[in-house]
Amino acid sequence: MLKQFADWLVFSIIGLIPGSRAGEALDFFIYDTIKIFLLLTTIIFVVAIIRTSFPPEKTKRLLSHKREYIGNVLAALLGIVTPFCSCSAVPLFIGFVESGVPLGVTFSFLISSPMVNEVALIMLWGLFGWKIALIYIGTGLLVAVVAGIVIGKLKMEQYVQDYVWEMQVGNAEIVQLSFREKLDYARGYTLELLRKIWPYVVVGVGLGAFIHGYVPADFLARWAGRDNPLAVPIAVALGVPLYSNAAGVIPIVHALTEKGMAIGTVLAFMMAVTALSLPEAIILKNVLKNRLLVVFFGIVALAIVCVGYLFNAIL
Repeated sequence: MLKQFADWLVFSIIGLIPGSRAGEALDFFIYDTIKIFLLLTTIIFVVAIIRTSFPPEKTKRLLSHKREYIGNVLAALLGIVTPFCSCSAVPLFIGFVESGVPLGVTFSFLISSPMVNEVALIMLWGLFGWKIALIYIGTGLLVAVVAGIVIGKLKMEQYVQDYVWEMQVGNAEIVQLSFREKLDYARGYTLELLRKIWPYVVVGVGLGAFIHGYVPADFLARWAGRDNPLAVPIAVALGVPLYSNAAGVIPIVHALTEKGMAIGTVLAFMMAVTALSLPEAIILKNVLKNRLLVVFFGIVALAIVCVGYLFNAIL
C-alpha cells in the first residue's frame, strides 16, 4: 500500500515519468521515508517500555557483578536497547568505567550500542528481510563481544585518562514506575529520539534516493563488486571518516546494494560508519590515551573487515 501511494503521488499527482531518474529517485525517497518512520515509531515505543525495567543504576550493578565474559555478552546485548550514535554512547561508557565495570566490558557496550540496536534491526528487516537483519545483528554482537574480550585481556587500564578513575559515581535509588508512567515515558522518549534522528533519516534516505536514481548501475560494482578483493577494507576505510547512526546510513546501504555492491561490503561500510567515526575518536581522545584509542579502532576495524569478507562468502 505504501508503494502504491508513493507511485500515485510521484507519477500521477506530481507528474514525473516512470523510469526517469528524477521519478525513480523521488519515488524511492517518499516510500522509504514513510516506511522507515512508521517502523521506527512503533519499535522505539515498544523498546522504550522494556527499557523502563532496566534503569542505568541497575544496569551498572548488573554488569559490575558478573564474570568478565558474561559481562561482555550482557553489555553487547544492552547495546540493542540503547540506540545511541557512537558519540552519544561515550558518556554512558565513562559511567561504566567510573562504576568499576571491567574495561573490556565497557568497550563491548561502546561498540554494540551504535552498531547493533533496535533501529538497525527494524530498518534492516524492512529493507533487506529478516535473514540479513538477524545475520547483521548476530555478527555485530560477535564483534562487540570478541573485541571487548580482547581489549580486556590486554590489560590496558593504565591508558584510560587519570581523571576518569578519580571521578565518583553515586548510587541513585532505583524508582519503580507504574504502567501509566512507563507509557508516558515511552511516548516522551519516542518523540525525543525521533526529534534527534529525523535529520539523519531524511538525509540518509535522500542520499540513498540520489544513488538509486542517478548513480550508474555499474559504477560501484566496478570497484566494490565481488571480484575486487580489496573492496571490503576500502569500504571500511571510507566509512570511518563519516559520521551517522543506523537510521541515517541504512538507506544508503540499501541503495548501494541495489547498485550491485556485495552485501558484505555494504554492511561492513555500515558497521564502520556507525561503530567507528572521527567525531567519536575526538571525544574518546579526552577519555582514552593514544595507545588504547589506536588499539580500539584497530581491533574493531579488523573485526569488521573479517565480517565483511564472511558475508561476501556466504551470501
